[in-house]
Amino acid sequence: MTVTLELKPEIEERIVAEAKACGLSVETYILNMLERETRHGEASFALTATPAEWKTAFLEWVNTERTAHPPLSDEAISRESIYREREDAQL
Repeated sequence: MTVTLELKPEIEERIVAEAKACGLSVETYILNMLERETRHGEASFALTATPAEWKTAFLEWVNTERTAHPPLSDEAISRESIYREREDAQL
């Protein structure tokens, strides 16, 4: 399908600049944007979720075990450790 759009100059400039920053042609950039927005024929969760659905999703995320990074040690988060460089610089 071919679609022709008349864009405001400022929107066109922004799209051209963003496409260039991504190393893509304008056509490819716009197609990628449209594919992201229309994925699976459904509106995104952020646009359609109710407050209860947001709460449920957030609580699931909070309770997800995070094993990719170990927790910081007590020394790493101690006040002395955090301010050590600042105190050393003042001496």
